[in-house]
Amino acid sequence: MKKFFQEIKADIKFKSAGPGQKLTESAGEKAPKERPNPPALRQPRQGPTDEAQMAAAAALARLEQKQPRARGPTSQDSIRNQVRKELRAEATVSGSTEAPGTNVAPEPREEGSAHLAVPGVYFTCPLTGATLRKDQRDARIREAILSHFSTDPVAASIMKIHTFNKDRDKVKLGVDTIAKYLDNIHLHPEEEKYRKIKLQNKVFQERINCLEGTHEFFEAIGFQKALLPVPDQESPEEFYVLSVAALAQPQSLERHKEQLLHAEPVRATLARQRRVFRPSPMASQFDLPGDFFNLTADELRREQRLRAEAVERLSVLRTKAMREKEEQREMRRYTYTLLRVRFPDGCLLQGTFYARERVAALYGFVREALQSDWLPFELLASGGQKLSEDENLAFNECGLVPSALLTFSWDAAVLEDIRAAGTELDSSILKPELLAAIEKLS
Repeated sequence: MKKFFQEIKADIKFKSAGPGQKLTESAGEKAPKERPNPPALRQPRQGPTDEAQMAAAAALARLEQKQPRARGPTSQDSIRNQVRKELRAEATVSGSTEAPGTNVAPEPREEGSAHLAVPGVYFTCPLTGATLRKDQRDARIREAILSHFSTDPVAASIMKIHTFNKDRDKVKLGVDTIAKYLDNIHLHPEEEKYRKIKLQNKVFQERINCLEGTHEFFEAIGFQKALLPVPDQESPEEFYVLSVAALAQPQSLERHKEQLLHAEPVRATLARQRRVFRPSPMASQFDLPGDFFNLTADELRREQRLRAEAVERLSVLRTKAMREKEEQREMRRYTYTLLRVRFPDGCLLQGTFYARERVAALYGFVREALQSDWLPFELLASGGQKLSEDENLAFNECGLVPSALLTFSWDAAVLEDIRAAGTELDSSILKPELLAAIEKLS
């Protein structure tokens, strides 16, 4: 056995010795190197025509529908290696020096770069219509609500109660208590005790005084502060007392109560940032800004720790159900997703969505851009997976995060009916005003 291993080592050493030489040649002589031929001057290539770009985009769409989904690592070693690579990358981003690997972190792309698929994640203020960055949302909405007091103090105070107080359970308890006060006044208008609210009352202090906006609401609907004597007590105490003018308008109190009970927090809505692009072979390439990967340093460290604890668990052979569960957990990490829809003519429609939004939101977004918005259509994900508008699935549950390219097609039955009737669809699928602002995807 020892001789056998010695022969193997000798064979390996012989093969690694390099090319041989003749005995008549001296050791110092070297074979003359061949001088490479000078490269021929290349003629500059002309860019592809619009027809060639449309043909290429259509071919890419067909290939993506036929192309099977990529499979993950299938062996224990490859699983371990993949997890270690991800750990090193995350450790580099979070500034950790404990994990081994590369010491150079990739520089994040700055917002406003010309090569980004979208400049960032933006929102729209429902009160002013202004476009806001993520870090501006709360401050700008607060400013808009406070400025609304000069025009409609009742509505402004209701918005303040529901928006400024984050604990929804406390808000509901406080609102229900205020509604009870107003119900007592409505049911017993002749009872003076129901028209007065003691500010130092335990219930008032625990349920109402702790909420922002409640005092403004009471004053806006007609209550006034007054010091009143208290039986068996020397010093007076502060009360809210309903004014005579407000008491004379019980319908107004009832209307304000209903507004308070059914109001919702004022939240900035996600701006779709709709864009239309010309046919491009780069349709499936997404260069996303940092807003789409908005993990804080603490969140990155937590993810790194969880992954480190899961290395051995991930290396164990898993069933299909276990792998799908892990994939779904990864998808839920994303908050936003950028989606593109490619039409039969190669044009692209792009929009930003919450990762938790349903597929129906994308169908509505596409339908708003169609000339013939009454015709049914289908959306196909990569690999030919059909997304049904009726399915109650979120984008992260369909694997459409943090970005995805989908394919648009008219419903086959509808096309047959149209052809049978001897009519044809318009060559332009999108609305003219959208095509007028079409861009080149760079």
